[in-house]
Amino acid sequence: MISDKTFACAINCMDGRVQDAVKNYMKNNYSVDYVDMVTEPGPNRIICNHEACDMAIIEDIKKRVAISVEHHGSKVVAVAGHFGCAGNPVPKEEQIEQLKKCKEAVESFGFPVEVILLWVEGDWETVEKI
Repeated sequence: MISDKTFACAINCMDGRVQDAVKNYMKNNYSVDYVDMVTEPGPNRIICNHEACDMAIIEDIKKRVAISVEHHGSKVVAVAGHFGCAGNPVPKEEQIEQLKKCKEAVESFGFPVEVILLWVEGDWETVEKI
């Protein structure tokens, strides 16, 4: 661990509109000082689909989560989806189902963490835990 500060990790969309909402949710609800962001466009689509073209991206996500867990001591990892995602342009209900599949996939990474699912509404402030 690099300091006495606490960390969490979020697998989040690269969309800048959701960064603060996810960070603030994690800091407020998990009492952490910092949130490591692992970003991809539409990460819930990438992780849950397991398409051959996405496997290298999934492995890269896993490596970045490993740094957060093993070097920063993160004890919780969030996977976030959001309204109006250009990288995953499907309705909220479908994204929620993808997030549920993502939870199993991220848990299968084998890290000793709690995996949570978050949805960010179109006001870019409201975060719902799934």
